[in-house]
Amino acid sequence: QMQLVESGGGLVQAGGSLRLSCAASGRTFSSSAMGWFRQAPGKERDLVAAISWNGGSTHYADSVKGRFTISRDNAKNTLYLQMNSLEPEDTAVYYCAAASTAYTIRILASLYDYWGQGTQVTVSS
Repeated sequence: QMQLVESGGGLVQAGGSLRLSCAASGRTFSSSAMGWFRQAPGKERDLVAAISWNGGSTHYADSVKGRFTISRDNAKNTLYLQMNSLEPEDTAVYYCAAASTAYTIRILASLYDYWGQGTQVTVSS
């Protein structure tokens, strides 16, 4: 089992920044590919960013490229998402997820087997 707990969400004005954190416990975080997803009301849960087990590879949704940065600290069992130049369209519940049987990046939500409870990010215009 792996437990994931997100933090760092909140209300921010357009153009502002937030950093999300995801603290992992239980199974081996450092050997798992990780991802951040988001879900806005009435929409599907979409991948925002993904990272390989050692941070050597990353992937971003086109809508966040150049604005968001995913990173991880395996010594602290923590995943991060730095979000800059936030836009109202970024408003959603953000979830971190672990693909515990994968070392390399995973794109599909169905390939992630552990999920956090989510943290709300609201960007006002």
